Parts: sequence; structure tokens; C-alpha cells
Amino acid sequence: MSSGPRWVVEGRNWPHRATSRFVETPGLTWHVQQMGDGAGPVALLLHGTGAATHSWRDVMPLLARDYTVVAPDLPGHGFTRGRPQGGLTLVAMARAVDDLLRALGQVPAVVVGHSAGAAIALQLVHGRGDGVPVVGLNPALMPFPGLAAQLFPSLARMLFVNPLVPRMLAGIARLPGEPERFLRRATGSALDAQGLRCYAALLGNAGHCGGAMEMMASWDLDTLSRTLPAITAPVQLVHARGDVAVPLASVEKAAALLPHARLEVLPGLGHLAHEERPDLAAALIHAHAQQQRERVG
Repeated sequence: MSSGPRWVVEGRNWPHRATSRFVETPGLTWHVQQMGDGAGPVALLLHGTGAATHSWRDVMPLLARDYTVVAPDLPGHGFTRGRPQGGLTLVAMARAVDDLLRALGQVPAVVVGHSAGAAIALQLVHGRGDGVPVVGLNPALMPFPGLAAQLFPSLARMLFVNPLVPRMLAGIARLPGEPERFLRRATGSALDAQGLRCYAALLGNAGHCGGAMEMMASWDLDTLSRTLPAITAPVQLVHARGDVAVPLASVEKAAALLPHARLEVLPGLGHLAHEERPDLAAALIHAHAQQQRERVG
């Protein structure tokens, strides 16, 4: 696989660059951003497939008023390098994030995941068994419907093993205006100029594209869907009606399977709702975390 984006090149104007550091765990060198005074409870933010820490660029400062905010680039994405034992499977990614938390000496008070990051968040909390509240934003938790359930992982796997495909996709992403057109078609969201620049830098890199494709090829939402009834942590799911990537019906199904889940549906936003309305996302995260603290305290 090609190398990913370079910190000294694509990362030179990265949002909140001053908060970034690189942390070693077995097999991985993580790019992590941390914000807040260090005294508040820890909010762990996990981005979705194809994204990176920039996805939280406007949410982080809002949460940092009350939380110690920790946001990593997931393996295969952004400026994180290496490979977790077990590859980019859901279970392996969750274990790798747990390793990172131990290396940072942090225990999350709330775990927030966007899209596929919500699946990692639930798998992480289930594995830890500590009942930490979870917020899933436009969560991708259920298998693809019908024939796509069998075809999509196989197709992603075939594309991933062909080294020309990530390079081809990255080349297309470098065409003028293509990142904006792609994101609009794929997510239903309209992003600001900074967000578009970051996605263009990532999607125009073959290594990042290859990492996202490997993650999709390795994903096992069938197993996760069978695990959902055993996840006892309090879960707030938030979906947007304009999301063209994840059907509302699949989120409703996941909410019904989770023993302690609530679902809120937002009007007028797309799959990247937290980037379109960071104020709303931060308020929902804070409200859920605060409610759970009050309930147990």
C-alpha cells in the first residue's frame, strides 16, 4: 500500500495542528489531537471511514470547555501509521483504540463515534465492560440490506488487493471540484472550505484511500448486530434525515436492538451533520454525558 498523507506536507495547515502529537502503541504510531485543560472528564472522538481528526475540527473547541477531548486518526487513516494486530477489522480496531487509551493514561467518560466510528465506539465499550456512555452520530451499525450484504465486502476486498485502484481513486479526487461533488453525492452534506480542503488532501492520497478501502473490506457488521443486545452502556444515537449514506431504517433497527438506546433524528442535515452543525453535535454529546453522570452520581 502507498504511504499516507505526510504531516510536513498535507498536515502543515491541519486544523488545530498545535494540539497534535504522535503516540506509539504496538504496531502503530498514532496521530492524536488533545484539547482542554486536562482537568475535565475525557471525551473520546472516533471519526468515520475515509475521514480523520479534521472531522471534529469545530466540535472539539466546543467540548473542550468542559472536557479533555481526545481525537485520534484511526489506523489506515490520516497521519496514523502502522497496522494493528488483526488488521482493520472492527474488533482489532477497537482493541487498538483501547491500547491507545492506556498509552495516553486516559479513561473516557463518553465515547463518540461518527458512522463506522460509532461501531468502533460500541465495540470498544463492550470490550471494556465499563458501561461508558456512547454517542453515535449518523451511525453505521447494521449490515447492508439484501444482496449488497454479500457483494459489498467482497467487492471492497477485490478493489483493495489491486494496488491500482486506490491510486486511480486518489487521482480522480485530485480533479478540480471533485472532492466537493463526491462528498455531496455520497453524504448529502455541504461543508465549509476548510473541511473540503482537508478531505481533498486525504482523498487525493492513495495510501489513505487504500486504508479506507481495507477497513470497508474487513468490516463485519453482521457480528456487531448480533452483539448489540449485549451492550448495556447507555447509547444516544443521532441521525440526520438528509443522510444518503446510512438509511434511517437501519439506525432505527440498531436502536431497537440496543437495550439502553435513544434515537434523535435531525432535519435538514446530511451524513456529516456534526461538521455542518458542530454546535448541535456538541450540545447533544454534552447532554448525554451529563445525564449519565447525574444518573450514576
